[in-house]
Amino acid sequence: MADVDTSAQAASPRDPDAPPLSAGSTGPHSQPEAHPAPPVVSEELKARLDKVIYSDIGITTLLTRLKQSVASARDFSTFLKKRSGLEEEHAQGLRKLSRALHDSASRPDNRQGTYSASYNDLSRFHDRMADHGLQFSVSLQQMADDLHELAANTERGRKQWKQTGLSAEKKVTEAEASAEKAKAKYDSLAEQYDRVRTGDKQGGKFGLKGHKSAAQHEEDLLRKVQNADADYQAKVQAAQTARQELVATHRPQAVYNIQKLIAECDSGLGLQLQKFATFNEKLLVGQGLSISPLKDGATAGSKSLYEVVQHVDNQKDFHDYILSHESNPNAVASEQIQYHRHPTLGGGPSPVVGTSQTSTQNKRQSMLPQSFSQQQLPLSQPSVQTPASAPEAEPAPTTQTLPYHPPQPDSFSAPYQPPYPTSANEKAPLNPPAMTGSLAPQPSPLPPPTSTFQSHLPPLKPVFGVSLNDLYARDGTAVPMIVYQCFQAIELFGLDMEGIYRLSGSANHISQMKALFDNDSSQVDFTNPENFYHDVNSVAGLLKQFFRDLPDPLFTSQAYSDFISAARIDDDIQRRDSLHALVNNLPDAHYATLRALILHLNKIQEHYTQNRMNAGNIAICFGPTLMGASSGGGGNIADAGWQVRVIETILVNTFQIFDDD
Repeated sequence: MADVDTSAQAASPRDPDAPPLSAGSTGPHSQPEAHPAPPVVSEELKARLDKVIYSDIGITTLLTRLKQSVASARDFSTFLKKRSGLEEEHAQGLRKLSRALHDSASRPDNRQGTYSASYNDLSRFHDRMADHGLQFSVSLQQMADDLHELAANTERGRKQWKQTGLSAEKKVTEAEASAEKAKAKYDSLAEQYDRVRTGDKQGGKFGLKGHKSAAQHEEDLLRKVQNADADYQAKVQAAQTARQELVATHRPQAVYNIQKLIAECDSGLGLQLQKFATFNEKLLVGQGLSISPLKDGATAGSKSLYEVVQHVDNQKDFHDYILSHESNPNAVASEQIQYHRHPTLGGGPSPVVGTSQTSTQNKRQSMLPQSFSQQQLPLSQPSVQTPASAPEAEPAPTTQTLPYHPPQPDSFSAPYQPPYPTSANEKAPLNPPAMTGSLAPQPSPLPPPTSTFQSHLPPLKPVFGVSLNDLYARDGTAVPMIVYQCFQAIELFGLDMEGIYRLSGSANHISQMKALFDNDSSQVDFTNPENFYHDVNSVAGLLKQFFRDLPDPLFTSQAYSDFISAARIDDDIQRRDSLHALVNNLPDAHYATLRALILHLNKIQEHYTQNRMNAGNIAICFGPTLMGASSGGGGNIADAGWQVRVIETILVNTFQIFDDD
């Protein structure tokens, strides 16, 4: 019992981790040492309390009340521990965010000047707020540990006094029960003796007692009555002694110690509640002063968060940035380019070109990348005409043509396209650059050079609408050439495009590229972005169109129901293994094409942070396409979710199902 009292008393004094008196709080929290005096208990109330406490139910009532105190202390300790974890997580996250904020402000691709300085100050504000949060978290954790220890010590004391107090109560109860039993025996014998002595017959009882006379029977009963009387007196005296000892010693001792444990537990809990309120005030005041410090004393020179933000001068930053390039040698106006006729074409005067037209030509020529100009040069050279024949004759088309990029008579006036992938909203071609030479300027931009010719290419070796097995037998490659070409284009130019495979391409571009592949897929080269109009989304749409047009879907109509059944398995491992077995049973051409597709889609999802296409999004785009929801593969709208689950499971377990060599 001594260790219980000592530990309980140790939790009552003011905690050394309590906040300083200068934390900014007012009222009773600012002087925790001056506890208010407990209210005076009136004599009437004290008598009513003692009547219950010192009764037979007093100890059990106090034990129940002590159990409530322990439960409350434990609950608040758990709350403090969880709150401490939340505050620590928040503070650590805030500190990490502050460091990222500071690092981003120092990068050269970010704004400098007053904005950068304010940005750094903003990170310091977050650092100070994080420090306050960490200090608050540590204090709460210490409070939780102290309260948990107090509850544990109080619980040990409760169990000890429960055993001591209730055993004394039980001893008295047993003694009184024994006295009552002796009294019942004594009364029964006394009644029998009285009937024998007065000569009354005992009704309902008879026996063979012929060997004893009435006098002997009376004498025996008298002796039994006397013995029962002595036993009854002894047990009554023992019960009285036990109760006197209980009332005078055991019960008051148990009541006192249990009340003491209750007071210690409640006081410790109340102290932690006061500290919790004080620490909350300190946290909020500290964070508030960090954001908006007081303008007196040592913090008079500190700036508030609002003042730091107000310090940003957008116009000054802009001017400073522009003037920082003032010493650049290229910061001068370029000379206007002039047209000079070559002497071999005649010595006549050079035609005058309008100023506005020349400036427009210069501007458009400056927008052309070097690679584009170099590729257009050989196309324009055969078309140069003499001044006399320029107005009447048109350049003849070249005889060497490629199915995927046939030259046109007007190929020199193809619209400009950038040498990088563009989004679906940027498919409109820019105005073509004005050409020099003997050709007269065109009044309006011409359509793409291959738009008319490619759409009428004969389907010499069709690939769309042909089964994978037939393509394998005809071309000798398990994976069709169109699939490889689309993979190349997307992996070279579209891995980081947001919404790849989700955004639709141009229907016109898709139909033209489809005609190219149906003509001769071996002559198509998608490593050159000009061959797919710099439109990666159209390449993705072309690939999905190829899979949709397959007579037998990639997952085959025969195995459709098996794949759907495997998708319904809830266990991830069993579902993966079932799908793995079904994939291994696919025909060779289907297996090889599926393997190449999944490895390609895995590269797409590895760039999720740039293209926003994770495994789930990709599966939504490819589920009905590969499973054959509308191509006779047995699928229907009710199976759409299971189709997506098939693709997602295979994609998530890419390297468990396929080798990456």
